[in-house]
Amino acid sequence: MSGPQCCSNPPTLNPNAGAGHVEQLGGLSTYVSGSPNSKLAILLISDVYGYEAPNLRKLADKVAAAGFFVVVPDFFNGDPYVPDDANRPIQVWLKDHGTDKGFEEAKPVIEAVKSKGVSAVGAAGFCWGAKVVVELAKAEFIQAGVLCHPSFVTVDDIKGVKVPIAVLGAENDHLSPPTLLKQFEEALAAKPEVDGFVKIFPKVAHGWTVRYSVEDVAAVKSAEEAHQNLLEWFAKYVK
Repeated sequence: MSGPQCCSNPPTLNPNAGAGHVEQLGGLSTYVSGSPNSKLAILLISDVYGYEAPNLRKLADKVAAAGFFVVVPDFFNGDPYVPDDANRPIQVWLKDHGTDKGFEEAKPVIEAVKSKGVSAVGAAGFCWGAKVVVELAKAEFIQAGVLCHPSFVTVDDIKGVKVPIAVLGAENDHLSPPTLLKQFEEALAAKPEVDGFVKIFPKVAHGWTVRYSVEDVAAVKSAEEAHQNLLEWFAKYVK
C-alpha cells in the first residue's frame, strides 16, 4: 500500500518556515496563517513528513492570501516519518500514526476553529492526509474536500463522501494510479447529489503538489496548477 513512492523526495523540515506562526489548536501544535477574523477556514493535512515541510507551509500562506484562515496541525506530535531510520520503516511508523487517529484528532481542531467564529471549513489532504480528509468528508465535518495524490483511499471511501470533493491525482502514482482515479470518477458520477472533480496531472508522480524541488521549473508549474485548482474548489464551496 505504501511503497517507496510514498516517501520519495523528502522535504527538508524547517520549524520556522512560512509567514504564519505555530500555536496550540484543538490540542495540537498547529501552523496558522491568514486572518483569524476570517469566517472561512481551510485545514491542510500533511503527508507523512508533517507540518514543518516548507512547501506545505508556503501553500498554506498562498491559501491564506486568498482570504482563508488556514490551519496545518502537527498530527504526528513531533514525530514525522524519518526515511533514514532503518529501525522504523514506514509500515512500523504507520502503526503509531494511523489515519484513523488523524481523523479523531482532526475533530477537536475543527471545533476549535469554529469556536473562533468560523462558519465554513474546507480541508485538503496530501498522501496520508487525504485519507483523513475523505473520512471528514464522509462524516460531514467539513463543507468541501480536496485530495491530493491520495494514499489508502478506496472507491468505497469516495462512494461514502457527502460533501463536494476534488481529487487531484498523478499520472505516475502507485498508491492512486490512473485506473483507480478513473474508478473514483465513476463513483462520483453515480452520485449526482455530490459535486465531484477528478483530474489526472500528466508527467508528475505521487507527492508532486508539495514535494517538488523549487529549482525544477516544470515541477513548480505542475504544483502551482494543482494549487490553483485547490483554491478554485474552496472558493466555490467554502463560503
